[in-house]
Amino acid sequence: MSKKIIVCGDSPLKSYKTYLQEQGYSETTIIGNERQIEIFEKWCKKNHTSPTEIDYKNILKYIKHLQRKGTTKKTVKHKIGTLKIYFKYLLSENYRIDNPIENINIKGVKRTINYNLLEADELEDLYYSFESDNVTDTYHRLTAKRAKVIIGLIVYQGLNTTDLGNLKIEHLQLSKGKIYVPSTKRSNARTLDLKPWQIMEFIAYQNEVRPIIQDKIQNHSEQLFNSNARFNAIIYHIFKKLKKYNQKVKNIKQIRASVITNWLKQYNLRKVQYLAGHRYISSTERYLQDDLENLHEIVNNFHPIS
Repeated sequence: MSKKIIVCGDSPLKSYKTYLQEQGYSETTIIGNERQIEIFEKWCKKNHTSPTEIDYKNILKYIKHLQRKGTTKKTVKHKIGTLKIYFKYLLSENYRIDNPIENINIKGVKRTINYNLLEADELEDLYYSFESDNVTDTYHRLTAKRAKVIIGLIVYQGLNTTDLGNLKIEHLQLSKGKIYVPSTKRSNARTLDLKPWQIMEFIAYQNEVRPIIQDKIQNHSEQLFNSNARFNAIIYHIFKKLKKYNQKVKNIKQIRASVITNWLKQYNLRKVQYLAGHRYISSTERYLQDDLENLHEIVNNFHPIS
């Protein structure tokens, strides 16, 4: 699909008005929105950008500009709400491929999944607490060892259910201490480092555990984690056990959010974007929890200037 281009100075306000009308907004709201977008476009032009090109860093500058003018928090919040609608429009019409303002409010970055996050040591405790040897039944002991390998990929590499289900035996690069995670419709491919203890677990899984499970269930596919059940069912049973070790544990999305948030304490945005497989830097920025002042500083430090 070809992307529509708007050069700086050309305004899509006429079709934006149609968009608002189709969304059922009142005429008063539409007039107010158009006025706010005209002000925003003028600011963009003055700062050598445009609504179709502006990035997250400059969005923050615009918010700081509003704050310096003495605009009340309530008004700033309203202006941000107006811009959110406008950027949704730009996305729907293919003027942009991302939304730099989607998760911003006047208190900082809004992220609805930022709840009960686990610290790095809590994540590691989940891995080490999981029992895989003290299981009496032979087959269940093998599936427990498989589960521990899966837990490692969740708490150390931040993989989600789709990533885990897509892994094949060929994606293991144990001689290099790495694993390749293929791309999906929503994520980029990446090659991630394994912890030394994960490598040992993987060697045992690959050579001893996986072949027996394959024979037992008569499934010899190239999937790294062979199962005749839906992979979601495996994850469900794993998390049922993990909740016994830490009552904060909710689901795999929460653990992935915890991993990414902890990465942001160690690495810059671009590296975390790669590790997480995010297609857009704005997806990574959602995980920042600082207020606007700290967020502005972080973005200044870590965003490459293009």
